[in-house]
Amino acid sequence: MSVMGNTSTETMEQAVRAALTKVEDPEIHRPITDLGMVKSVAVAPDGVAAVGVYLTVAGCPMRETITSRVTTAVMDVPGIRDVRVELDVMSDEQRTAMRKSLRGDSEEPVIPFSQPGSLTRVYCVASGKGGVGKSSVTVNLAAAMAAKGLKVGVVDADIYGHSVPRMLGADARPTKVENMIMPPQAHGVKVISIGMFVQDNTPVVWRGPMLHRALQQFLADVFWGDLDVLLLDLPPGTGDIAISTAQLIPNAELIVVTTPQQAAAEVAERAGSIALQTRQRLAGVVENMSWMEMPDGSRMEVFGSGGGQTVADSLTKSLGAPVKLLGQIPLEPRLRECGDSGTPIVRAQPESPAARALQGIADTLTVRSRGLAGMSLNISPVRK
Repeated sequence: MSVMGNTSTETMEQAVRAALTKVEDPEIHRPITDLGMVKSVAVAPDGVAAVGVYLTVAGCPMRETITSRVTTAVMDVPGIRDVRVELDVMSDEQRTAMRKSLRGDSEEPVIPFSQPGSLTRVYCVASGKGGVGKSSVTVNLAAAMAAKGLKVGVVDADIYGHSVPRMLGADARPTKVENMIMPPQAHGVKVISIGMFVQDNTPVVWRGPMLHRALQQFLADVFWGDLDVLLLDLPPGTGDIAISTAQLIPNAELIVVTTPQQAAAEVAERAGSIALQTRQRLAGVVENMSWMEMPDGSRMEVFGSGGGQTVADSLTKSLGAPVKLLGQIPLEPRLRECGDSGTPIVRAQPESPAARALQGIADTLTVRSRGLAGMSLNISPVRK
């Protein structure tokens, strides 16, 4: 016996479609109704809803998540007692239409973060040498910002020494839709890395032009959506990637990571001084591995002291503008352990000294105003 007539059935279908407007695609973060992913909606007289959903690609890694979200949303509609989700795959024409709705009609992808109207703050985390914890700082800053409710992305621009996916626990592969790449997410952070495109631990053996093109694709071909903050984990030194970053995102700001050791500080100064040539703004200096807290409450300065402040003072003098020491991060075995396990310490042990220091730096970077101090004026200081 029917529990509703034809008119009620039509009303129920309208209610189901209204419920589907609240279902977001987990990769694109737009309602599936806006993306043209709803194929059909039908409600039987006995209250069983059949919903057809288009996946962007046949091997969509989010098919179960989409099915679950659709089921949950439709089950909340009064009168619906069961939901059957039928999955299909978009045609080439449908994918093209979706890509145009997201990125416009331009065939040549553009870097959204370099556009004049971009409100995304871009930070390039740099170091003069390897082994100072640059990637750990990047990953934890990203996770801390995401925990504050910000939309955050990370580009692992260290093509040769990519390590961000492991540290963030991002083991999923990117999905390609038309000419767009959908980045995986971990701990609320979107992330892309060359490590997601190579087999096992295969080394990347590229020269300058290939590096530039890879970075360009990460910035332009990846669909980042509306980000509040984008962090780039740069390779050590002042080589091709550092130069390409300045060309592709001239409004990016530099964060220089060093250790307290004077030898490391001298090298870090060179990494920061690249701002004189690229005309980028220096957001500040982070001193990592500052000290080890002992059981009796004392501090052991394993790598000496003062390196971070030395770098900040030296860069202030060189650039003719104040460069701040953003924070000092203590040396903790847990910081390394959390990175190896794929859960940043700011999420795994937020009350630890290292996590609190990183959260403080993240707070400083996210509350700064966006006035002219953060904009490139395309001028160089004149020395007399």
